[in-house]
Amino acid sequence: MTKHSPANHSNESDQEPAVVDQNDRLAQSDYRPIDPHVYKPHIGLIGCGGITKHHLMAYCSAGYQITALCDLDLEKARQRQAEFYPDAIIYSDYMDLLRQDDIEVVDIATHPAVRTGMIESALQMRKHVLSQKPFVLDLDTGQYLVDLAERCGVKLAVNQNARWAPHFSYMRQAIAANRLGPLFAAHFSVHWNHGWVAGTEFEKIKHLILYDFAIHWFDLINCFMAPRPALRVYASTANTTDQAIRPALLGQALIEYEDAQASLAFDGDTRFGNQDRSYLAGGRGSISSVGPGNQQQQLAISTAEGTFFPDLTGKWFPDGFHGTMGELLVSIEENRETSISAANNLHSLALCFAAVASAERHEPVIPGSVRKLSGVG
Repeated sequence: MTKHSPANHSNESDQEPAVVDQNDRLAQSDYRPIDPHVYKPHIGLIGCGGITKHHLMAYCSAGYQITALCDLDLEKARQRQAEFYPDAIIYSDYMDLLRQDDIEVVDIATHPAVRTGMIESALQMRKHVLSQKPFVLDLDTGQYLVDLAERCGVKLAVNQNARWAPHFSYMRQAIAANRLGPLFAAHFSVHWNHGWVAGTEFEKIKHLILYDFAIHWFDLINCFMAPRPALRVYASTANTTDQAIRPALLGQALIEYEDAQASLAFDGDTRFGNQDRSYLAGGRGSISSVGPGNQQQQLAISTAEGTFFPDLTGKWFPDGFHGTMGELLVSIEENRETSISAANNLHSLALCFAAVASAERHEPVIPGSVRKLSGVG
């Protein structure tokens, strides 16, 4: 049940404002992942690294048909096969998977540097593609892939799974329902320990926080603020005194709009008392969400009717992965553009690339002016 409290109105009558059950306005069906009605394609997964455990957990729960798994390290593919889809065929060469005629959709979950050629081949072979994020290292390459997908008549989507984390998905739908009015503020702060990447490929990414991690939040800002273009981004990074890994674990960004502002603050060396906080404000209301991490959040929405605390169902992991694949499959079934299209994601990447360049140059950067990402390897 949704909990609520009346709004405070100074110099007004002591009579409480009318209370409306917010779930009547924004039901679970509005923010939970969606599934196609009849479209049940065979799906192949290329890349079976650690994150794909959450992909496959979500796909199993949703009843999606994963019929092939591919990884250069066959043992990784065999492990995922044993854990989730024992009847799936396994490959070490992704082209062998793409040649499997019955596969219509591929989830490509490799690192960006090797992913572009895989996406290109998949599109040329008329497969719909869900690309892991970050999508590409070069906006012009990304545009080429967007154009190729259009020419080949297939969908190209990006796995921006944060959009279906329950608290972020609720925010997204509240904005779409005009519950907040014109949005003028979006602020996010994440305080956690990202030292888990020690000894992994991720430790080799110079801008680990602003690029590989923060792309989720740049995408959320792009999603929430659309269709307004950002004017400038100013960002910085720093190492803490005793952090145990090479990449800077502190990162922040300020994003300017003509009539709005957004900010990101990431403290990736927080070892005690973690906190994850989000705040949106518009002319008709605001939303805040806070918790010890992205898997546990308490959301509040405040309007003239009062402040409401919806009881959200689900968690980012694995529901976010259900959400992205479900959205792609439904868009194929309905023959419409997917909300997580690669074309849309290029705007998110433009914000991210500008932030990385700003941190390198120590000056504001216009989104879109930086076409190719540097300083991430």
